[in-house]
Amino acid sequence: MFDNLTDRLSGTLKKLKGQGRLTEANIQDAMRDVRMALLEADVALPVVTDFIEQVTERALGQEVQSSLSPGQAMIKVVQAELVKVMGSANEELNLRTQPPAIVLMAGLQGAGKTTTVAKLGRHLKEKKKKKVGVVSVDVYRPAAIKQLQTLADDVGLRFFESDASENPVDIVNRAVDAAKRQFIDVLIVDTAGRLHVDEEMMSEIKVLHAAIKPIETLFVVDSMTGQDAANTAKAFHDALPLTGVVLTKADGDARGGAALSIRHITGKPIKFIGVGEKTDALEPFYPDRLASRILGMGDVLSLIEDIEDKVDKKKAEQLAKKIQKGRSFDLNDLKEQLLQMQNMGGVSAMLDKLPGMGNVPKEVKDKVNDKDLARQIAVINSMTPQERKFPDLIKGSRKQRIANGCGQDLHDVNRILKQHKMMEKMMKKFSKGNVANMVRGLKSNMRGMRM
Repeated sequence: MFDNLTDRLSGTLKKLKGQGRLTEANIQDAMRDVRMALLEADVALPVVTDFIEQVTERALGQEVQSSLSPGQAMIKVVQAELVKVMGSANEELNLRTQPPAIVLMAGLQGAGKTTTVAKLGRHLKEKKKKKVGVVSVDVYRPAAIKQLQTLADDVGLRFFESDASENPVDIVNRAVDAAKRQFIDVLIVDTAGRLHVDEEMMSEIKVLHAAIKPIETLFVVDSMTGQDAANTAKAFHDALPLTGVVLTKADGDARGGAALSIRHITGKPIKFIGVGEKTDALEPFYPDRLASRILGMGDVLSLIEDIEDKVDKKKAEQLAKKIQKGRSFDLNDLKEQLLQMQNMGGVSAMLDKLPGMGNVPKEVKDKVNDKDLARQIAVINSMTPQERKFPDLIKGSRKQRIANGCGQDLHDVNRILKQHKMMEKMMKKFSKGNVANMVRGLKSNMRGMRM
């Protein structure tokens, strides 16, 4: 989401690294570039103005005058101000009430509200171990009710029936009564969306809010709309006592303006951020981690959490034991690693969380294509069980048969075999306990990839 902003800020701050010290002149030059970068990222003008003033004031203050590294000092100041703009820390949902805790979801049509209801329900069910129910009061779009039912069934949430002929308040009251009888912990209410903010919409959702008194009222907004997202959130906040915001479609070609503007304009925290279409693609919003990613410093904590959540630990342990016993790393094992990476969202989902990715040229990043994972898995699937177990059997005619079987070229088969060989060598070093050699090998491979 922040690729362009990251590139611009990294370039600006890199110029300062060559300076002997921070002066008013080089700080002003840097701030001019930072201002343009933020405006290009569609950050709201009042936010940009305040941000530049605060960073300039802190950079000229006592805290960085004694620093030996002006570039690092400025990065520290910019990071601290980015965190401040987006909120000091992640704010969790407040569910401390007599069950069911009602969470009301509001937003414009097309923001991904119904999908977000399912994502949030899955998050609460899997991460917080809550029993979750969902209900739709979108009486204007029967298809939205059906969509929510399908999503709820997919992720194992309790769906409460509703009909387009009913009154929204009656629908929720009936769902609340049913939720109490079934010992539901959280009831998420999906409301009707509109194409724009209008008086009729606001009055309807005000009546609903007053009737059901939700403990959380979340505004779902599309990050692709830039600073308009912040302005729309403010319009809702003026009409409703919002408790937080959910930013959707952050994996798209968004410039990041919404994430940097919403907290400043509405005073309400971004609690979650949607990073994909699947129901597991919802992450708690951590301002400090996102600030690090914007500055090209990576987000190792989120990467570790992804690995903890999505990697099959049992299979990982089985592979570790197999390698430690001196058994070979075969193509079945490689396929399992590719599937695990695919489950984590692919290589591109991991790249911006790795430290130092800001230094990797854009043309290299653009070559990352997660469809390659599916192609590589297809090549392995085209092999016989014996070939997967004994890759050395795969010679000329076998290679051509495999390529024909999966609809790939011969060089695709050769590439997966070469990749397997590299992994096998690395695993042998690991099995011998020679971690230092393995790390050197990894660094060498990384240098080769960068070239």
